[in-house]
Amino acid sequence: MEKVVTRFPPSPTGHLHVGGARTALFNWLLARSMGGRFILRLEDTDVERSTQEMVDSIIQAMHWLGMEWDEGPYFQSRRFDIYNQYIEYLLQTEQAYYCRCSEAEVEAMRNEAWQKGQNPKYDGRCRNLGLGPAPDRVVRFKSPGQGETMFRDMLKGVNSVDNAQLDDFVIRRADGSPTYNLAVVVDDATMGITHILRGDDHLSNTPKQVQLYKALGFDLPDFGHVPMIMGPDKKKLSKRHGALSVLEYRDAGYLPEALVNYLVRLGWSYGDQEIFSREELVDLFSLDRLSKSACVFDTEKLDWVNSRHIKESPASGLAVRVQDFLAEKGYPGVDLHYLQDIVPLLQPRAASLKEMAELAEFFVMPDNRMHYQQELLDKYFNQEVIGHLTAIRELFQQLEDFSQETLENTVKGYLNEQGIKFKLLAQPIRIAVTGKTASPGIFETLSVLGKESVVNRLGLLLKSLSIEADEQ
Repeated sequence: MEKVVTRFPPSPTGHLHVGGARTALFNWLLARSMGGRFILRLEDTDVERSTQEMVDSIIQAMHWLGMEWDEGPYFQSRRFDIYNQYIEYLLQTEQAYYCRCSEAEVEAMRNEAWQKGQNPKYDGRCRNLGLGPAPDRVVRFKSPGQGETMFRDMLKGVNSVDNAQLDDFVIRRADGSPTYNLAVVVDDATMGITHILRGDDHLSNTPKQVQLYKALGFDLPDFGHVPMIMGPDKKKLSKRHGALSVLEYRDAGYLPEALVNYLVRLGWSYGDQEIFSREELVDLFSLDRLSKSACVFDTEKLDWVNSRHIKESPASGLAVRVQDFLAEKGYPGVDLHYLQDIVPLLQPRAASLKEMAELAEFFVMPDNRMHYQQELLDKYFNQEVIGHLTAIRELFQQLEDFSQETLENTVKGYLNEQGIKFKLLAQPIRIAVTGKTASPGIFETLSVLGKESVVNRLGLLLKSLSIEADEQ
């Protein structure tokens, strides 16, 4: 059986976005599920627009998503000698020729054909002139003028194009650089690529590439063109739909495994299952489960998938990730053991790591930096409440065991002794230690914060209320 070799060939003219990431993912999963190889190639022949910054960004995004490659990254800009060898072969075998027509002349030909109701294309006027190399001359491939070019698409079935619709396309520009179609065919053939999954926006290029494969004597790979990802308005996905680059999702607090899970479901399914681990995806992925219909990007669904992965992730791993987000908020080096106690309290409540860091802030904030909104103080604190909180603080100070159960029993005993309801003190205690009216369970929160911080925060708030009362 032929060993599967797939590839992902992004152009480093921009960051890796979700459409490209999904294409990479399908190819990566196909290789991994079949025990094959996955190759990363940077198509940087557009020298003016390609930058090292974008190369680094794409590689960083691939690493973050966990799509490691077996070969590469290869760079097309370093393979010009290889491309030229094959271009020279096509020239020598009279399957290509030099063309002296300027871009303006070619554009005029196309406009004239369009006005006559014909297919707008280059008219082949240099095809039989026997021109040689010269400045400003391109090399064109001699496309068959008759018959059909056929190939089998793994998703769409047999595809056929009338050769009369195709023109003699350029394979080397006047500046000596190869064009996309030539470079990609040479790369895929010489790198042993067996299966090519890509967006169906490339479908129009495939007949040209099939012709080049045959002219160069290469075996055809298996092509598969997946439908594009659409926005909610059924137009091509873009930033206006809320779609971000892969690294922007990272910085917004999404888990890489959640983004991978969501992207693979945009065009692939396994029954009604929604949540997958990476290992499950590798085990279950198959081409026959790829959809033939366009998929709609839904940010709310992505958020739901992310929240599910957060809930199901080990606290130890999340703690490491949340530590980075807390550092961005000005709390560097938070103890990981402490964070591992905090994270389980936040997992049911947070939809992202960024949100988790925001919810965790009161846990790691120095006691003397606690801030209390005046409207909360006015609403929940009066002399009766202050008296009870003073007594509760003294009880907490005497405790040697600061576990959730002990704290709950201590407060319950005080409430019974005083004949009051917990409702009177629940929010005042929560506000005193968190600064908020919403938090994880109050006794869980007190236990994780620890005796020193709880007693300190209650004392600082009571002192500020006392000073405020004296000033009045």
